[in-house]
Amino acid sequence: MCGINGFNFTAPEHLRAMNQKTKHRGPDDGGDFFSRQWSLGHNRLSIIDLSPLGHQPMVSADGRYVIVFNGEIYNYLELRTELEQCGYTFKSQSDTEVLLYAFIAWREKVLARLNGIFAFAILNTVTEELFLARDRFGVKPLYYYYQDKKFIFSSEVKAIATHPITLALNNNALNFYFRLLYVPSPLTMWENIFKLPPAHYAVVKDGVLRLERYWSFAEPSLLTDKVYIEQELRNLLKDSVRRQLVADRPVGVFLSGGVDSTIITGIAAEISPHINTFSVGFEATEESEKYNRDCILARQTANYFGTTHHEYRLSAQDIQKNLERTIYHMDEPISNHVQTVNLLLAEHTAKVATVVLGGDGGDELFGGYERYYYNLLIDRFQKIPRFLRKNALVSSLFALVRRGELYKKINTPPGVERYFSFF
Repeated sequence: MCGINGFNFTAPEHLRAMNQKTKHRGPDDGGDFFSRQWSLGHNRLSIIDLSPLGHQPMVSADGRYVIVFNGEIYNYLELRTELEQCGYTFKSQSDTEVLLYAFIAWREKVLARLNGIFAFAILNTVTEELFLARDRFGVKPLYYYYQDKKFIFSSEVKAIATHPITLALNNNALNFYFRLLYVPSPLTMWENIFKLPPAHYAVVKDGVLRLERYWSFAEPSLLTDKVYIEQELRNLLKDSVRRQLVADRPVGVFLSGGVDSTIITGIAAEISPHINTFSVGFEATEESEKYNRDCILARQTANYFGTTHHEYRLSAQDIQKNLERTIYHMDEPISNHVQTVNLLLAEHTAKVATVVLGGDGGDELFGGYERYYYNLLIDRFQKIPRFLRKNALVSSLFALVRRGELYKKINTPPGVERYFSFF
């Protein structure tokens, strides 16, 4: 990851403070750029083209455009070839330079061409217009403060907070947190600080902010050929993993006992003969077998695929000592008890690999949790006319076929009420 920072006025001391606050995101290099109206900063974690030619902020050859970029463009080589055919030349091997010239060539239409995860800002130094964008699923963070035409953006809220601004609690966001256990985009826990929503771009000029959505889900496919669907999914997964293994730094995989990270490990091992895998376990307790079930399965999986496996053991004291530090790095509260474990695993992993693939989101995408199955079952049940649903025989049969606890939920309407019934 890298860190990007900026604001629509000139104040070198504030930019230095922001860059210092996000330095942990990019320990390899850092830089700044100042125009008449804008200050841009960057912390670099070098992934592709480790040379100084990949330095950011990166300025176009004519000096007109400047980019700060966090992320990776997986199809940058294809884009580079296309741009070279259009007459563009490159001095580095970085995806940052490709992204910069791709924007110059295609403006906001470039977003439809990008395969990657990103948060970036590009300044037109002639018009003093700033363009910001975030990837389709919001993998890379991008926060901004906007009040009285003052605009400040960063990869982390704590960098924005270095400015002399009022940090007032957003009660509406707090309400959402208590109901959902996280704060949905575009809100944050603070007034006047927002997340740029996934699949959106923003344009800021003369203190005026404009947001646009550039992508949304396509209509569900009506394909019914199961063999075709399975093969297409297999091809897409393999292509995705292959692209994400491209780096000039060591690459690995976070491996748990889940199907999602196991699939990624299997594909990665098929593509590359030298894959590092990383998992975490816990020091022996009376319930160590229960809590180390995933760790043991990960070890067996790594052995099966022949990866170089790294296993780290944590104690209760490790979690306790690092809890406050975890909260500091989260920027916002998220009710997930494994955050400290993830932080410590990442720190151990960084000693071996700089880029790590993971399976997070697989269960959500493919309906891997039981609640998705039961929610579908309830929807189908509620298609039965209400007077029949009240029939004791129908209700009792339905309850017997599935778990008894489901009987309490079968008449719950869709939405928040049903969502909370599964907690």
